[in-house]
Amino acid sequence: MDAQKPIIALDFQDMDQLWAFLDAFDEPLNVKIGMELYYTSGSQMIAALKERGHEIFLDLKLHDIPNTVKWAMKSLAQQGVAILNVHALGGKAMMQAAVKGVNKGTADGGQRPLVLAVTQLTSTSQSQLQAEQLSQATMEDSVNHLAGLAQAAQLDGVVCSPLEAKAIKDQFGQDFMTVTPGIRLIAGQDDQKRTATPYQAALNGSDYIVVGRPITQASDPVQAYQAIKEDWQRGLQDKGQIKEEEIK
Repeated sequence: MDAQKPIIALDFQDMDQLWAFLDAFDEPLNVKIGMELYYTSGSQMIAALKERGHEIFLDLKLHDIPNTVKWAMKSLAQQGVAILNVHALGGKAMMQAAVKGVNKGTADGGQRPLVLAVTQLTSTSQSQLQAEQLSQATMEDSVNHLAGLAQAAQLDGVVCSPLEAKAIKDQFGQDFMTVTPGIRLIAGQDDQKRTATPYQAALNGSDYIVVGRPITQASDPVQAYQAIKEDWQRGLQDKGQIKEEEIK
């Protein structure tokens, strides 16, 4: 998956909407398929997207007993997607089982999908963390704890908010991936609580950004995509220059 391109969250409710959206683009895209579409169209849709050259993050956030997750991940890995994920709150044993399943499902000589853990959803606020999860930890401490479990389980990285990417990189190393939703060119009032611009996300250490409604619900989705991609690439470039200066 090309890290220079944003991942577009294709959160449509049917295939007609999906293809109408994609037909406006004249290049292969990084796309995220979630529950809404996958539970409707499943593996046939994945195959059709791959035929068009799109790279796929299959965002099903598995969370079940370890054995169930293991065999589910084996099946999903056989579909040839680039990224799969689970909920870190499922625990270390479940995440270890997920990795085993993906390894079993990857054909000999094939490209193994990245396996990520969702830490805390970007829709979760500090007050919800305390009142609904009965956690007295700060959001940052909770996310870092779950990221540590994911790394110990040998996952490739985590899905987190762009505000937490830097702390995760600092604590767990630059090779531990951070994939960050909650990206907005301008912060808005919606169900995403912890957001950043593409540029800010790049400087914070995000490896990939996931963008949905700012593109899919824009009056001109292609123009919105290009603006977000340019802001993201500008951030990656400036991040690289900062690293070079630090080395000097």
